[in-house]
Amino acid sequence: MHPLLFFHNPYLPDHVTYSLVTMTILIVFAYLATRRMDLYPKSWQNIAEVVIVGTGKFITDTMGPEGKKMFPVIATLGLYILVSNLIGLFPGFTSPTANLNTTVSLALVVFFTTHAIGIRAHGWKYIKQFLGPVWWLTPLMLPIEIISHLARPLSLSVRLFGNMEGGHIVLGVLFFLAPLFVPLPIMALKLIIALIQTLVFVILSMMYFAGAMEEAHH
Repeated sequence: MHPLLFFHNPYLPDHVTYSLVTMTILIVFAYLATRRMDLYPKSWQNIAEVVIVGTGKFITDTMGPEGKKMFPVIATLGLYILVSNLIGLFPGFTSPTANLNTTVSLALVVFFTTHAIGIRAHGWKYIKQFLGPVWWLTPLMLPIEIISHLARPLSLSVRLFGNMEGGHIVLGVLFFLAPLFVPLPIMALKLIIALIQTLVFVILSMMYFAGAMEEAHH
């Protein structure tokens, strides 16, 4: 029986259904963490503060003080990707990030946010980075820069999708061949991959954001 059969919509693709599950988990966690705020945090509030403070420190250590402005975007991406990756460890569940539609959507958010940051910080002079240092190099630099920037969402989406889908396929095959013991080490490996891929996606996103902001100072 499908684990989400109770509210599974046959007209929705699985990755959309599990994305809704991921968002529900995050909303419930946020509610439990904030329903009874206390000066001395306990249980869910304590976990939430550890996550928020740790994420904030990680962002500022990587991007500097200006990175605080990007905390909502980076934290949201990181938590969504992490939970999406982890729910695929449960039998019968599939990671939304194991579908290319999900990873492309996340990569496009990073892509458009990056250039929005650059334009906001530098104005329309931000476009000059695509034209090269001198005008006569523009015919050469413009296509190179465009391809370079378009490769970013492609790299982000395919890397995350490939690792999560690959782990899911391997785990499914091993469960079929040896359902008791052999899949356990693979599940541990998939857990590590889920954490690493979340970290990789977030770090690359921060690098793109930081690069767009640095353009404003040159």
